Amino acid sequence: MRLFALRGATTVDADERSAILQATEALMRALLDRNGLGADDLVSCLFTLTPDLHAEFPAVAAREMGLSSVPLMCAQELEVPGAMPRVIRVMVHCYLAEGRQPQHAYLGEAARLRLDLEGAQ
Repeated sequence: MRLFALRGATTVDADERSAILQATEALMRALLDRNGLGADDLVSCLFTLTPDLHAEFPAVAAREMGLSSVPLMCAQELEVPGAMPRVIRVMVHCYLAEGRQPQHAYLGEAARLRLDLEGAQ
């Protein structure tokens, strides 16, 4: 087993609690499913939100889907002029089986952020 950092991002249409929770859950499920991961494989998760999102912590969605034993942290992205709005990002530190390649997940409008990552969409 080797330690990896998986990246992912998604967008929401509005700064609403339900939108943040639903989008975060979809993002986390995509990362877990693509990489064949369960809670025991995760070391930690770092979530960030763009400054225009503050209705809820993304970590709440992760806890609600059963990741309460995983250390979770939320932070705010830098406010950069021209940056994509309403983005939730995550970096998941995890262990993958030998020979398994990490699969990142960029959903919704966030798919445009990392067109360079093969298989990220």
